[in-house]
Amino acid sequence: MSSLDDLFKKPALPSNKRKLEATRDPTQIYKSAKLAPNGSAKSNGKQAAVEEDEDMEAGPEAPPDDEDYGPDIPDDEDGRFFGGGVTQEENEILDYMNEQPSADIAPEKIDSSWLRKLALNFEKKITKNAELRAKFEDDPTKFMGSEADLDADVKALSILSEHPELYGEFAKLGCVGSLVGLLAHENTDIAIDAIEIVAELTDEDVEAEQEQWMGIVDAMVEADLLDLLVSNFKRFDEGNESDRGGVYHALSVLENLASQTSLAEKIGQDTEVLKWLLQRIQKKESPVTQNKQYAAEILAILLQSSPPNRQKLCELDGIEILLQLLSAYRKRDPEKGTEEEEFVENVFDALTCVVDEVEGKSKFVEAEGVELALIMIREGKMSKSRALRLMDHALSGQAGAGVAEKLVEAAGLKVIFGMFMKKQDSSTTEHLLGIFSSLLRALPAGEAGRIRTLAKFVEKDYEKIEKLIKLRRDYAKRVAVVDDEIRNEQKKLDAEEREEMADEWLSRRLDAGLFCLQTVDVVLAWLVAEDGGAEKRIRTLFADRDETLGVVKGTIQEQLDTIVGDTEEETMTRDMLVTLVQFLT
Repeated sequence: MSSLDDLFKKPALPSNKRKLEATRDPTQIYKSAKLAPNGSAKSNGKQAAVEEDEDMEAGPEAPPDDEDYGPDIPDDEDGRFFGGGVTQEENEILDYMNEQPSADIAPEKIDSSWLRKLALNFEKKITKNAELRAKFEDDPTKFMGSEADLDADVKALSILSEHPELYGEFAKLGCVGSLVGLLAHENTDIAIDAIEIVAELTDEDVEAEQEQWMGIVDAMVEADLLDLLVSNFKRFDEGNESDRGGVYHALSVLENLASQTSLAEKIGQDTEVLKWLLQRIQKKESPVTQNKQYAAEILAILLQSSPPNRQKLCELDGIEILLQLLSAYRKRDPEKGTEEEEFVENVFDALTCVVDEVEGKSKFVEAEGVELALIMIREGKMSKSRALRLMDHALSGQAGAGVAEKLVEAAGLKVIFGMFMKKQDSSTTEHLLGIFSSLLRALPAGEAGRIRTLAKFVEKDYEKIEKLIKLRRDYAKRVAVVDDEIRNEQKKLDAEEREEMADEWLSRRLDAGLFCLQTVDVVLAWLVAEDGGAEKRIRTLFADRDETLGVVKGTIQEQLDTIVGDTEEETMTRDMLVTLVQFLT
């Protein structure tokens, strides 16, 4: 019973890989000489000491025309004075060379042989630098040259990203371990360049097969890449431009690795990355920097793909930290199009992931997250829709009972139902419907909170129920159009082709409003089961268009047919729907 919105996509990213922001304009560093109006080059903006008369002739006299040569003035045979400065013999040589076809220089072939030479040279540079560092520890001038050579060789490895077919052999030669080992180099510039190369080799834009990519990544992880990244996070000083770039590239490596769920879980469970990310996003900055925003994004990615990571964040008091960060935006919006706006989005995404967990819901209530979310829903601007989504997820599942009770206790029913009766966009309406369904499922029978919730549906002459029926008809109409299209397509396909198209058809039905239709019908079924007056009004509204509760029963039965798992949550959902169907006959 989850919508596509419930399946968290990654925080919004640009279609291309994010790039490190330029810190200086190159045109301010390198400037070409400008020419003055008279054609002379300016020298530091100073005027020439002597200004020449416009009529004054300067330079050598122009050569005379051919007819000007008299018998007493011989031709300049060598052409040294007014010719090109080249002798006749030299001219003949140049003419001969120009007539010869240019020889094509074959590009270097990038293959296994080339890689072995590269690897051997790379290892030699590492060994030489290590030996010189050990021998002349107190005299850096003695090993600076080897350091520069090593740095150049590290950067040269970038070409491998264009030849992923060599990844496997690169790992077998031991070069992956050597590259990763450079993350611990005493010279942070070399460590940063090594991190950048690791980021390039594992980038999603590299056209590598999955086996090739995993081969080099496994070798990197085995060489202790993750712990070395964490150690560099701790030693880099972001007040330094180079170190700031190092942090950025290290975060990029984490993003690349987290594309695999197993690696994302390993990052969260086996390292201190989550702890460092929480510390980094708390650092006060004005304006919010790219690295702070990127840290929040990586946190959201790691939480999205791994329930164990969410549980670990709870253990680190992560919910309390995330709520504190968001509290600054109760009524204030970040400036649009800035790093701060994206930072807030990612913090909301991270928190929304965590409250899907049982422990996350409990921590959310303890940290007064319900109250903060209600303030944002009531008074926020940008935060309003994000807080509503957060509340929807916090209430979901049977474990949402504590959140539901806190919402009623904090006078949240007035806020939620008041919002429902106003015109809303489709996303907001979906979350409101999800909240209604969760309240009716989670609040204990006979308790004050449930009674107050049912009363909200029947007050003011059942106006909320009338709106629910209207919404249901809109969703049913849209889904019916798509269903007709699908049936026509199915007639042209065989059984195997239909099976291949099943996921696409389901996606189209969900886009048309299937999830919202199912949620509305669950709410209506609860009202029929629990309130006689509500049941009578619902039957009357359906009868106005010659419909019965059978249409609601059909939708709920379809939901039952799609539950194939046997987890505790799925079992409870199945039992709930089976019970509701009995009231719709």
